[in-house]
Amino acid sequence: MSILGLTIDYGPYGWIDNYDLDWTPNTTDAEGRRYRYGQQPAIVQWNLMRLAQALAPAFDTVETLQEGLQSFVDVYTAAARANIAGKLGLHECRDDDVERWHALQKLLCDAEVDMTIFFRALGEFDAAVAGAQASSAASSGVFADAFYDEAKRVTFAPQLDAWLVGYAARVGEDGLPAPERRARMNAVNPKYVLRNYLAQQVIDRAEQGDFDGIAELLDVMRRPYDEQPGREAFAAKRPDWARVKAGGSMLSCSS
Repeated sequence: MSILGLTIDYGPYGWIDNYDLDWTPNTTDAEGRRYRYGQQPAIVQWNLMRLAQALAPAFDTVETLQEGLQSFVDVYTAAARANIAGKLGLHECRDDDVERWHALQKLLCDAEVDMTIFFRALGEFDAAVAGAQASSAASSGVFADAFYDEAKRVTFAPQLDAWLVGYAARVGEDGLPAPERRARMNAVNPKYVLRNYLAQQVIDRAEQGDFDGIAELLDVMRRPYDEQPGREAFAAKRPDWARVKAGGSMLSCSS
């Protein structure tokens, strides 16, 4: 981070495929996972604490610096709650919604569910008929393509179905019409993201002299929230071969 709070290291990057709070795209971070996905807020706060420590000699008291650090916590907490409301299609994020969110995070991690596909499908989930649909939603219907591991799908489907029943009840309390809820969710939950394996495929083609893939991929990513009929292949979950392939799974700082 720069002193302005901007990220300046554009080295290893990565989009989350299967939801994993411990995931890191950087081979040099693989052992300690200091900068793993779920650790990002804490690392930002740690950086700001080090900045405050460096500036402390210039201040008569540390109260101003402490207030500055607290402002980060307050702003981040508000932004995180707004993100929860947006991704779940709710007017606002209540305290119980934070608990609901944490329960969902654990389920997505344990069941090895594709983050992008799941949240996009959640917008299509018909909460009005949850009693009939949620009982099998995790194993069929709009969520069928979101699982990476068949055994885990079978194991965790009942828990995810139960979560969906509770979510449906919360949506009913919220009172947002289904079309409006879906539109809101589709505006914050992209269908297309620059998955590592998609970028690597384009790189491989370019190295063979075929540069057409660059323009096509770029065009798709210009409209990540649109359906884009005929381009569904770009929204597919990571194929098994990309799980461990260099460039498709992890990168080094020299990549």
